[in-house]
Amino acid sequence: MEIDWPALRALAAETAASAHAPYSKLQVGAAGQVGDGRVIVGCNVENASYGLTLCAECGLVSALHASGGGTITAVSVRTPDGSCLLPCGRCRQ
Repeated sequence: MEIDWPALRALAAETAASAHAPYSKLQVGAAGQVGDGRVIVGCNVENASYGLTLCAECGLVSALHASGGGTITAVSVRTPDGSCLLPCGRCRQ
């Protein structure tokens, strides 16, 4: 299956604008393509207790399972202005 990287990047940046980041001010969006062609998204949601903060990648995985599961075949992580970000440290583990 072909991956439309420009569209995935744009969707990640668009989703980042929905993030709730009052503490770090770093809004993050993630967009992923699933093996069956679906596209899923997630954004970070911060909490005053940093340990309860949810990263965009965790939101992406939650969306995957909530929509029927599958295998993520491509991921883009971006800020609202389109800057590229690496997945968070926890998600790189």
